[in-house]
Amino acid sequence: MIMRKLLLPLFISLLIIGTPVNAEPVVIVNARSEVDRLSQDEVINIFLGRYRRLPNGDVAIPVDQPDSSALKNQFYRKLVNKNLNEINAYWSRLIFSGKTSPPKQAVNAAEVAALMSGNSGGVSYIERAQVDNRFRIVYEFPR
Repeated sequence: MIMRKLLLPLFISLLIIGTPVNAEPVVIVNARSEVDRLSQDEVINIFLGRYRRLPNGDVAIPVDQPDSSALKNQFYRKLVNKNLNEINAYWSRLIFSGKTSPPKQAVNAAEVAALMSGNSGGVSYIERAQVDNRFRIVYEFPR
């Protein structure tokens, strides 16, 4: 009975602050960016290191969610139909060859928001529910 009383508040807290598995990722830029839209191909090219320029010519600085984030797995699954192991293997090959570098890896969702709000060339993905006036949605996955 005592264990139940201790675990129930913990369980409720985890439900409230946990990331929903079915959260909908959207690609964002800083609200001050001149970029209004990105195509899926442009998002793929930026996040897979093929090129790092935004349509307006600014340098794109992609920011990834942490590996532990369910949102990161969902993002890459929707973007290129790859799981995180496949994405990490892809980056291992490119890093070894010296061709390009992976997106900046944030340590948590709060760092993603901080990096994005302070960088006009930043490109990242967050849950739709987290979008506020600091960000502009530039790509949404088809439903």
